[in-house]
Amino acid sequence: MHRRRTIALAVIAGLVVLAVAAAAFLLNRPRTETSAPVETSAPAPETTPATPEPSPTPTPAPATEPPPAALNILLIGSDSRVNERAAAASGAASDQRGDALVFIHLPADRQSVYGISIMRDLWVDIPGHGAAKVNAGLELGGVPLMTQTVEALLGQHIDHTVMLDFQGFAAMTDALGGVDVDIKQAFQGTVDDFVYFPAGVNRLNGLQALAFVRERHAFADGDYQRVRNQQTFLKAMMAKLAAEGGLQDRNTVKQLVSTVLPHVTVSPGLNVETLEHLAFSLRSTAPGNAVFFTLPTAGVGTSWDGQSIVLQDPAATAAVSAALSSGTLADYIAAHGLQNGN
Repeated sequence: MHRRRTIALAVIAGLVVLAVAAAAFLLNRPRTETSAPVETSAPAPETTPATPEPSPTPTPAPATEPPPAALNILLIGSDSRVNERAAAASGAASDQRGDALVFIHLPADRQSVYGISIMRDLWVDIPGHGAAKVNAGLELGGVPLMTQTVEALLGQHIDHTVMLDFQGFAAMTDALGGVDVDIKQAFQGTVDDFVYFPAGVNRLNGLQALAFVRERHAFADGDYQRVRNQQTFLKAMMAKLAAEGGLQDRNTVKQLVSTVLPHVTVSPGLNVETLEHLAFSLRSTAPGNAVFFTLPTAGVGTSWDGQSIVLQDPAATAAVSAALSSGTLADYIAAHGLQNGN
């Protein structure tokens, strides 16, 4: 399988994976009463004067859950198989690269979700290895090094990392009954079935969705438009789930979980309890408040060893990092016109 034809499509479903997994845990948990029964003393017989019993000590109310803190999640897309994913999770080097990277930022107020796509050929410093394409971090040191590389690039701590392969992507799209995508400009696909995509709203089945998010040769700016298409599809998928209540239907959730989870590797801290808290913290986030953009770059070039690379824009990267740190990312996006794929 050619790497340039096998972009890690599961990144497109990254947020959906988290939502589906969390919903599955929540929907399948046994229902329990939320308040403890009040203890009472047995009533004394009416004919016997009763000595007043001291009132039972009230059951302490459960501690209020602290408000959510800002959270950063790295989504890594890879064409890795099960054994390769295991090696990557352990930090071992392996014959694979992160073909797509999305840095997800959840502000503390959970009113918005921000996704920052990182071009896979961006030339960066890989900690302990020197300059290379950012996606080489996965090959050189697995998930831990890939995480460290993006942390160093953006100057941000990453709380959780999710690595996904793309094999379940088409099946998941079909499980949803297809996804409606608004395509701004018609184009002819150049891979697989050479699908033609007319301008306007297209309902894409699994195979069509694969072709849509993989295509790059049909566009003058190649990978840049492919990343924008990935973002467009992710938003459309999230909107459909929200509009149709897909995550509230047990059968839909079970079908999506069975399709997606075999293709997911998560960092150790992302356990059942963490997923539940994450899902609960997002309960008031409106679906339309998801904003995606691509980390600004300085165009393309050639590395010292002849590779075609994407050049960093250090000033822009520093500005994004500062906005993340200060909680002003929305202001940065508005000021630079970066909303939803620009």
